[in-house]
Amino acid sequence: MKEPKNILITGGAGFIGSHLCRHMVSSYPNYRVINLDLLTYAGNKDTIEDLESYSNYQFVCGDITDKDFVEQLFKEKKINSVIHLAAESHVDRSISDPLVFVKTNVEGTANLLNAALKQENFKRFYHISTDEVFGSLGAEGFFTENSPYAPNSPYSASKASSDMLVRAYGETYGLPYVISNCSNNYGPHQFPEKLIPVCIEKALNKEAIPVYGDGKYTRDWLYVQDHIEAIDLIFHKAENTKTYLIGGHNEVQNIDLVNLICKRLEEKLQKESGSFKKLISFVKDRPGHDKRYAIDASKLETELGWKPKYDFKQGLDCTIDWYLDNKKWLERIHTGAYRITNSKKQ
Repeated sequence: MKEPKNILITGGAGFIGSHLCRHMVSSYPNYRVINLDLLTYAGNKDTIEDLESYSNYQFVCGDITDKDFVEQLFKEKKINSVIHLAAESHVDRSISDPLVFVKTNVEGTANLLNAALKQENFKRFYHISTDEVFGSLGAEGFFTENSPYAPNSPYSASKASSDMLVRAYGETYGLPYVISNCSNNYGPHQFPEKLIPVCIEKALNKEAIPVYGDGKYTRDWLYVQDHIEAIDLIFHKAENTKTYLIGGHNEVQNIDLVNLICKRLEEKLQKESGSFKKLISFVKDRPGHDKRYAIDASKLETELGWKPKYDFKQGLDCTIDWYLDNKKWLERIHTGAYRITNSKKQ
């Protein structure tokens, strides 16, 4: 595809989105990157403050569920490419309030697709999704691009719905699109409701570290920068209508991961062995909890030449070190102070 000029990145104040915005504005100075984020609880202006210095970057606070706003934004900014990450993504929250997930993840995606259809010379709609749309694996096997959809939570069902909408707009209206489904990401700036930052924060605060059920749920972990490199390749090199799965080849049971984090924290902080591990607390399992996710990323590796650069222990060390060096970032989230910054800087 020809180089796009005006790229809309949705959800760019979140975890993966902030890394992607930083990568795009620094790697492609001839691109104009518009970061659209509503700054809900998981969006953090602190995380993207450094991006304001780039002349090819602009932040817009807005809601993808507002149809008129989205269409006006596309028109004013002359958007010709989209990388869509904005989503409600926390499974527990989807169980307690599923309609919010339907509104943002389904209706919001539809609004973006409709706006894209109205743009002349629109180049690409890149939809970022999750491996959770495929449901749960048994003890063996891997998800592939041909795996049937079988979502088990309101979150994964809403993401599956948005995937289907993107495909339908491609088939029905000829909208140029690509989709990727990724395994669990980890790394700096991840909001502390996800397993790894929760474990780190709880350990540092000497609070109970919650582990669902027996802790033997297995996830495939991918360092966020490896995901960004994959997104870059797919966005620039993939053929329209292609779908790729992105995984880290790092299957780890939750309890093993938590034990490893505790051990590395003890070593880094020179604490007595077992001082953090004793904080582990097994809690009641959540409904519809998928037992195992694992991805076969061979299509992406073969067709586009992508391979993850970080092994799990290396990526985990980088992640732990970042949280240890940025306790103030964690504290501002814990106290809610970052929300004040969000409101002042919109």
